[in-house]
Parts: sequence; structure tokens; C-alpha cells
Amino acid sequence: MVWGPQAHAADVDVAIVFAVDFSSSIDPKIADLQREGHAAALTSPEIIAAITRNYVGCISVAYFEWSSPGHARTVLPWTNICGLEDARAAASVISKEGDTGITRRGRRGTSVSSAIDIGSLLLDQFPGKAARKVIDISSNGENNDGLPVQPSRLNAIAKGYTINAIAIPMEDESPDNTLASYFAKSVIGGSQAFVITTKGPDDYVMALRRKLVTEVSMNVDHPL
Repeated sequence: MVWGPQAHAADVDVAIVFAVDFSSSIDPKIADLQREGHAAALTSPEIIAAITRNYVGCISVAYFEWSSPGHARTVLPWTNICGLEDARAAASVISKEGDTGITRRGRRGTSVSSAIDIGSLLLDQFPGKAARKVIDISSNGENNDGLPVQPSRLNAIAKGYTINAIAIPMEDESPDNTLASYFAKSVIGGSQAFVITTKGPDDYVMALRRKLVTEVSMNVDHPL
């Protein structure tokens, strides 16, 4: 297991940055999905079990919202989660302080490159040691503002960070040009990187929970 020696010297098993889209295309319905979905996933029995059976038994998470360049805000700074009580406290902050999608004026476009850059900076500033570091992007759109994605993506990968994504497809999405395909080709990267997509609003929490279990688990062979 490649994580063994690293994990024993680490403060947490995994440090995960939740980079959540709050651009102008995020309406209240999708905003609720993302905010409450992350809160529900963090406190789910599957996630708590995955955390506690790891080497260290703790993860650390940060949660920020992003849109166009210069438009981002931190909802949850780095917070260690070592059990259900910690997870509930983090989930409460996300649920209360996260975007509601009601006020969207001035948010403009979707800059995935900015999301990666901010996530990478947060991981650079992580106040401890983590056996794995992950940027976890949730979005319903492609990069359409700011710099191209590729330099940001390559910079994060070069630092040893993994970029994963959950794609929220639009209702009129073409099966020949899906958002998940775009993320797979142009956004995700690093060790064991993957993208997961939702089948509909009711599937978001379940899909997010599956993704987090995979990210949290130090068993790299853990299936989606």
C-alpha cells in the first residue's frame, strides 16, 4: 500500500477542498442541492465509517464557492473531521452559510480555472500534513470565463494534488456532448482522479456520497 508510510506521518488521511460553483447559472434549486448535498454527505454513516477505518482516522475539509475570476468566498475554512460530531459541526456551517442561489447578480461566468487555482492555493496553505490532497469540483458548466483550464490543471497535478469532479448536467444536455465528458477530458487529473455525474436532482446526494467515500478511503482500489 503506497499510503502506509505517508499516512503514519500525516495529521490527516486526506485533505479535501470542496470547490462549489455559485455562478449565475446556479439557481436556488441547484444551490440547495449543492449546499445540503455536501452537508448530508459529510454526516452520512458511509462517510463516517470510511473516515474512522483509515490509518489516521481523520480528514480535513475546506469549502469555498466560486464563479468568475475575482468572485469567490470561503464558507468553511480548514476543519478536521474525526467523527460524527465534527462532521455535524462542519455540515452545519455549510448548510447555514452556503449559497442559496437567490442573489445571483454580479456572479457572471464559470471559471473552472479559477476554481482549480484557488483550490490549489488552499491546499498549499493546508496547516498540517495529509497523505492525500484533493480538489473536489462541483459544477453545472464548462469553463467560459477567465484563463484556460489546462495551465491551472497541470500546475495542481504537478504539486501532487488530485482533481475530481461531480457534474450537474443541464436538463437539455446533449448525450453526445456531456458535461461529464468535458470534465473527464479537460478538468480532472492526478492520482486516481475521476468524475461522477448525477442522473437527476434526487441522485445528487447519493452520487456525492459515493464520490466522497471513494476520496476518503485510503484503499485506492475502492470501487465507485
